[in-house]
Parts: sequence; C-alpha cells; structure tokens
Amino acid sequence: MVKEPDFTIGVEEEYLLVDRDSLELAAVPEEMMQACAARLQNQVAPEYLNCQIEIGSRPCQTIGEAREDLRRLRSTVAAEAARFNLAPIAASCHPFSSWRAQHHTNKERYNTLRDDLGGVVRRMLICGQHVHVGIDNPDQRIDLMNQLRYFLPHLLALSCSSPFWMGEDTGLACYRLTVFDNLPRTGLPPHMDSWSTWERSVHAMTHVGVMEDASKIWWDLRPSSRFPTIESRICDVSPRLETTLTIAALTQTLCRMLWRLAKSNQRWRLYDTFLIQENRWRAQRYGISEGLIDWGQRAIVPFDTLAQELIELVEEDGAALSCLSEVQNTLAITANGTSADHQRAVYSDALHAGYTQEEALHAVVKHLIEEFHADL
Repeated sequence: MVKEPDFTIGVEEEYLLVDRDSLELAAVPEEMMQACAARLQNQVAPEYLNCQIEIGSRPCQTIGEAREDLRRLRSTVAAEAARFNLAPIAASCHPFSSWRAQHHTNKERYNTLRDDLGGVVRRMLICGQHVHVGIDNPDQRIDLMNQLRYFLPHLLALSCSSPFWMGEDTGLACYRLTVFDNLPRTGLPPHMDSWSTWERSVHAMTHVGVMEDASKIWWDLRPSSRFPTIESRICDVSPRLETTLTIAALTQTLCRMLWRLAKSNQRWRLYDTFLIQENRWRAQRYGISEGLIDWGQRAIVPFDTLAQELIELVEEDGAALSCLSEVQNTLAITANGTSADHQRAVYSDALHAGYTQEEALHAVVKHLIEEFHADL
C-alpha cells in the first residue's frame, strides 16, 4: 500500500498598507508591527518595502482550518492598522501610488537584496500569495512539480488583482509579474529529473556565490527551502479571503490528483515550457476573459469550460480533503469575474458617474479596503 502524503496546506499573503484619508501607501509603523508580532508571533513579518506586511498561516490539515487561521491573521492586521488610521489591502499592485516614493525595510536581508539587485528591486511594489502543500518524499515533490507546472496559468488567471500601475490601466489583468520577472531566477521552473538534480543545481549556484541559499530561487513553483512542501508562488494576492481559499484548495487538490494518477501508474502529460509559457502570458494579459490553450486539443478553450473540467478532475480529491465547496467556488469566480475585473468595473462606474480619474482611482482603493474586510 502506497502511503498517501499529508497534503497539509499553508498560505502566505502579502498586503499593502494605505492611509484611510489619502488612500496613498503608508509605511507600517514600528509600534503596529510590534503589536502584530505580540499577537501573532512568527506568523507576521515585514516585507521588502516598508508599506508591506506579510502573514503566514500555520500548517493546516484542511482548508477549513486555513480559513480560521487566515481570518484571524487578516483581522488582527486590520485591527492593528486601524489604530493608526491605516487599512490593509490585498491587491498585488496599488492602483496609483508610485514605487519611487517607497522605501525598503532596513533589515540585513533586504539591504542585501538592494545591493545585489540594484534598480530592479526598487520597483518591487507588488504583493503575492504563496501556497505550500506538504509532500514528505523529496523525489515525489519534484515529480509532482513537473506535472503541476501545466496548471499554473489556470491558478494565475483566477487570482488576477493587479490591472493598475501608477495610476494607469495597464491592459493586463496581472501587471505584478511584469515587475517580478525582471528579477533573476523567476518564471516557470525547469523540468527536473530528481531531487538530486535540484540539490546539484542549488549547490552549483551557492558554490559560485551568486546566492546564499535556495530561498533566492523565486520560480513560480519551487520546493520550499524551509519546509517539506512544494510552494506555488505564481498567484496575485486576493482581496477576498474566499478567493484565497479557492486557489489554495485547487492547488492542494491538483497535487493529490497528480499523486493519485501516479498511484495508478499514470501521469499528466509533460508539456514544453515554451507552450506553458504562452498560457502564462494569456493568464497575465487576460485573466479569465479570453480562455487558455488546451494543448491536447490544440485550441483556445473558454475559461468557464476549463474551470468545469478542472473541478471534474479534482472532484474526488476535493471530497477526500474536505474542500469540495471551495473548489466549486471556482465557478463563482468565472461567473462574477476576478478582482482585476471588479477593480476595472469600479473605476469605469466612477468615471461614468462624473468622477475625475484621480477620484475614480481612489474609489478603487476604497473598494479594495471593503473587499479585504468582507469575509472577516
């Protein structure tokens, strides 16, 4: 009998802090960070820019556990921010604030990043969502990663929350990746034959001194450098907690589905990175509005069809992992639109109501504040 992995789930989210009056980005006060740390211990941390804050759930057995933990984390950050007339937003880019006005957090790790990456890292005014899935066997982690790459564009498309950058509609549903991809060691992970292949590659990079450890590999999907997990990093952060949980549930169930195939001596077809990259771009550009390419059919398929197929693929796994309702929420996202769609709708409605462009962008930030608090 093949032992089933635990498939524990862990979620990390990065938030932006805004002033409730000006709606501009604001630095996290040291007193606020200390108060959050006192209440949340090691589940909260500063991020590269001092207008950002990061939270991480505990390892959870179920999505239900993750919901309670993330609700507690989000609520605590929101409550402590409110004491300083600030509010968190869970969007991957601020609609109008400029990266030029931001300052990085004065910590050794971030000072080193500044020195190593130069002007590229100054533009890192972006936030993401990372999902960890517990897989004890290292070689199994690599095998599942190789197959899971195919589904990364699907997850990205559902999460898109960064259509605006410095006061302009970029035309993209996810502008965040255009910033992040300027860093080294980003993008889709390469195909790897085994855990030893991964270790040799990491050793080669650390041996020549271009990075100190595997945490400086920022692929869309990677073996975690700290935990026995695979870590999906491709997604925008989601304003609504329930969207975060749906993306986490899909990531968890896709891992179990691929493991289940292997148990039956089957596997998902491995596609060339060049082909997966095209879908990654389509998700980044259009979100869920224009569909993705089904490389088996060699046709562009509407996303609502893909979503239904995805749910059918992992239905058994959603039931086994007690997250079928969160998986099925994928259909609500495809029907109602992503955060990027909602932000554009708020902006357009404000303009039609006679708001100036600046006022319309402020309306988007107010909407994001409301979305953050909606599921708490």
